[in-house]
Amino acid sequence: MGSGADQNDRSERAAQVRIVLSTHSALEPARALARAAVEARLAACVNILDGALSVYRWNGAVEEAREVLLVVKTSAERLPELEQLWRERHGYDTPEWVVLRPADVGERYLDWLLGQTR
Repeated sequence: MGSGADQNDRSERAAQVRIVLSTHSALEPARALARAAVEARLAACVNILDGALSVYRWNGAVEEAREVLLVVKTSAERLPELEQLWRERHGYDTPEWVVLRPADVGERYLDWLLGQTR
């Protein structure tokens, strides 16, 4: 078990991690967006989950659509550039952009994630 100082350092570093949730209309454009983000080091990893069913209100009506869910792992430092990429390349007028801050991140994964977004 690490010392209190080690835990504080890990907590401070984990505070740099961001998880972004977004959706896209189809697998191939979602894959292209994910690859662009990872290739530019704006994201360490993007999980692409095809087949999500979204139920939402749009223009006063309740709608349902099959979508692709993207779970994007990035750093707080790269988040503004990642959001810019999303605005430029995402096809939706109002793309989902929900940013989460994890309470904790495993040390080895944390090292890897932050290293990939430098």
